[in-house]
Amino acid sequence: MQSISIFEIIKVGIGPSSSHTMGPWNAAEFFLDKIRREDVLQNVNEISVEFFGSLAKTGVGHGTDIAGMLGLSGENFKTIDTKKIDEKVAIIRTTNTLNLGGEKLLPFIYGKNLILNKEKSLDFHPNGMIFTAYFEDGKILTQDYYSVGGGFVATKEENSLEETCIRTLYPCHKAADLRTYCNKLNLDKISDLIYLNEESWRTKEETQAEALYIWKQIKECIYKGVNAEGSLPGGLNVTRRAANLNRKLLGDKIYKNIDEWFQLVVDAEETFTTINKWVSCFALAVNEENASFGRIITAPTNGASGVIPAVLMFAQAFTEFTSDDYIIRFILVAGEIGTLFKKNATISAAMGGCQAEIGVSSAMAAAGLTEIMGGTPGQVLMAAEIAMEHHLGLTCDPIGGLVQIPCIERNSMGAIKAITASNIALESDPEKAKVSLDQVIQTMWETAQGMNERFKETSEGGLAIAVNVAEC
Repeated sequence: MQSISIFEIIKVGIGPSSSHTMGPWNAAEFFLDKIRREDVLQNVNEISVEFFGSLAKTGVGHGTDIAGMLGLSGENFKTIDTKKIDEKVAIIRTTNTLNLGGEKLLPFIYGKNLILNKEKSLDFHPNGMIFTAYFEDGKILTQDYYSVGGGFVATKEENSLEETCIRTLYPCHKAADLRTYCNKLNLDKISDLIYLNEESWRTKEETQAEALYIWKQIKECIYKGVNAEGSLPGGLNVTRRAANLNRKLLGDKIYKNIDEWFQLVVDAEETFTTINKWVSCFALAVNEENASFGRIITAPTNGASGVIPAVLMFAQAFTEFTSDDYIIRFILVAGEIGTLFKKNATISAAMGGCQAEIGVSSAMAAAGLTEIMGGTPGQVLMAAEIAMEHHLGLTCDPIGGLVQIPCIERNSMGAIKAITASNIALESDPEKAKVSLDQVIQTMWETAQGMNERFKETSEGGLAIAVNVAEC
């Protein structure tokens, strides 16, 4: 089994969906690279992409079509000006042309060169797509890709195109491995073990810098979210709530920048009710940005990208564990827990329902919070287990195929559950626990396999059917 860096789980992304937006976008870039390896872009006469299964059924609401077009145009979701996405897509659709890789202008007709095939699914994974390039000399190049969650992309031949074939010094593919190596190396903190393993990819200083960069992006995303008014795009006319909640919590206090706002949050009244409202505000802010094609931190997916930011911001604003060292250790442990779910179950809602997104992110956040609040390795793993245990069976049934209802509110619930799970674990003896994290991960996977396909990000069951709205 391959080792996975925590920064493959917690990373910069773009909304609204890691599997339905970032995955197809990455796949388009991979296909451009494949063309360049086998020929040149200038020799391409026509390009097409067909999306299948869950990608097709909720593709418009998740921006899958937009990701395909912009990815083939050579845009990168990490650097694109998110405010210009609509403009760039409009040019492609109104001119019926696409600038392949930014190098060659080709005819491109939506519905002909980009197809959402809702009637068929590819066998390998529900999130399947096929890219095809037609060359001037008559040659045809085709490749199927599968978006397997968290922005990761696979082919039938390669389990993941983004994972590196690295074996860490102390391979941890199960939760039990973390405890084993901590005991063997006499480490009191799981984060110390993760530091050692991350050196397989980068130096300790580089790991620290990347984690603090992630925190900077989280903080900026929350700030944007609490200052954005209006309705979310997509047709449901969902009103943004983070800004109004932020305003009510701060009263008549005025701020001019992110630092002044953060200080006001830190100085705010600390009652049980107000802290809970702030946690919800943080989570709502991130996921409202996600729903608006904003730049967010995928952790481990976009649909669940508000949980870890909300819990980490809670720790920064309302606990004493606020140094850079605590931020780094929180992110290291949260990311490591995410790798366990990816390797032994799934982080794809199309494979496992929302338990694979909100459930996993809640487990990650609970572990990270427990780590910095002084938890033992056993308590850290116990917190993750408790958080996931109470998300088992959670379905993915987005109304209108949009990452809005019930997705945005679920991030708030996942964050609160993570904090509760951490509090329980910190007051418990993990040696007396009846259920281990490895057991709950296995149970989650078995639950995913038994779940009806209608509840796996197809918008064909649950709330998506109960609430009658026009397709977005």
